[in-house]
Amino acid sequence: MKLSVFYWLFLFVSLFYSHLPIYWLLVSQLLSLFTLFFYWWDKRQAIKGNRRVKEATLHGLAMLGGWPGALIGREVFRHKTQKRPFYLILYSVSALHCAFTALFVYVVLA
Repeated sequence: MKLSVFYWLFLFVSLFYSHLPIYWLLVSQLLSLFTLFFYWWDKRQAIKGNRRVKEATLHGLAMLGGWPGALIGREVFRHKTQKRPFYLILYSVSALHCAFTALFVYVVLA
């Protein structure tokens, strides 16, 4: 969750210092909320014993840019915390998104 907060702080500061388009921050937050909803839904379905959201769907949402919501959902709902391959993929995706965004801000917008 700390990485998500740091990422949004970075985007917010970048809005002022490097002219990052505001839609970058808005899209990131919307995708994160959407992904957070899927984590909540999957946890709810797991508790009820109903049909679950596929892990590939959760990873796909994270890869599309919803990884901050995925990290928050994982921690808040205590969901997918025991599956090592799952969270290794999630943290790898998160690190790649952070690196890409930092590179974009530094190279393109600086």
